[in-house]
Amino acid sequence: MLSQIFAITRLNLLSVPQRWGPSLVIIIGLAGVVAVFTALLAMAQGFQATLKDSGRTDNAIILRGGSGAELNSGFGGDTANLIRLGPGIRKGSNGKPLASGELIVITELMKKGEKVNGANVTLRGVEAPSFELRPQLRIVEGRKFTPGLREIIVGGGVTRLFDGVAVGQTIRMRGSDWKVVGRFEAGDANDSELWADAGSAQSAFNRGNGFSAMRVGLESPAALETLKTTLTADPRLTVEVLQEQAYYSAQTGQFRGMISVLAGVVTFIMGLGAIFAALNTMYAAVASRTREIATLRAIGFGALPVLVSVMIEALVLSFIGGVIGAFLAWALFDNLSVSTLGQSFTQVVFAFRVSFQLVLNGLVIALVIGFIGGLLPAIRAARLQVTTALRGQ
Repeated sequence: MLSQIFAITRLNLLSVPQRWGPSLVIIIGLAGVVAVFTALLAMAQGFQATLKDSGRTDNAIILRGGSGAELNSGFGGDTANLIRLGPGIRKGSNGKPLASGELIVITELMKKGEKVNGANVTLRGVEAPSFELRPQLRIVEGRKFTPGLREIIVGGGVTRLFDGVAVGQTIRMRGSDWKVVGRFEAGDANDSELWADAGSAQSAFNRGNGFSAMRVGLESPAALETLKTTLTADPRLTVEVLQEQAYYSAQTGQFRGMISVLAGVVTFIMGLGAIFAALNTMYAAVASRTREIATLRAIGFGALPVLVSVMIEALVLSFIGGVIGAFLAWALFDNLSVSTLGQSFTQVVFAFRVSFQLVLNGLVIALVIGFIGGLLPAIRAARLQVTTALRGQ
């Protein structure tokens, strides 16, 4: 039986070049399915990875109770000072608690190539400990801003997608001018932000001595519960204490869910089309080889080897289409920088990530579609009546 399967399959595959037109229908259809599926999930995966990489397990973020996000949060300097005294906060390089008040302000920049509608971008006012809390952040051009001056440093993602933010340029925000003195790279969501001195931002945007949130370094990940218990029990405070990594990861849920549903719907619709294309192509292939199949049956080849050989042909064509689709998705989208609105209604710059697992999932989908599309034609080929087939041709 194995020798029969091998012989018929070899014959089928060698004859594929004579049927390139119909065969390309399967290949191109499945290449499109896999490319779209992979690209959509690569976008979701890239967005999730960017935000997840922004957080650390040994950092915590403190928000006003019930706010849920930095943009919605806010408290005064007295609250910030009480938070700095919380237990479980590790000491910084200066021997003081490693805690930084941070202010979130929404500003607007023009994307490259656009002249009319701007896009929201986060301006983050930070204190000196903010840099120590993010050791991955490094200045790659220019210098840090000078406290007290209206100077900003710009994330690498912002410089790639927006105009007017090069080092040395001046940005006008809400009636005041800010000079760009540096560019930084962090490899996470911070690359989508502008950073300025917290005191300068408070003064320029009339925020008094208030902050949007506090970010603190923990003595250990386990110290989060100690800090949370103490701060939430203090009657003077109404705060929410979150692990930094968990805070950022939670922001990806809605976006990833939406993209996953979209990928599923699009893949299902395109997959149905690919299945019908495979059915049509394989039926045509079987019809064109009716006498050939009947002759093989007449000289002793079994029905099962005929069925298996047709299935293998469908799966091989599907696999080729899947590989082409995965390659196109990788070549066109892997590490492609784009931006989308985050939870704070500001642009988050991220890159598509075409992972091996996504490619593998795409190939599995291609093979499943090929299996379904080839099954009925294979059964028809196996059930051909030898005498009828020979007379019909």
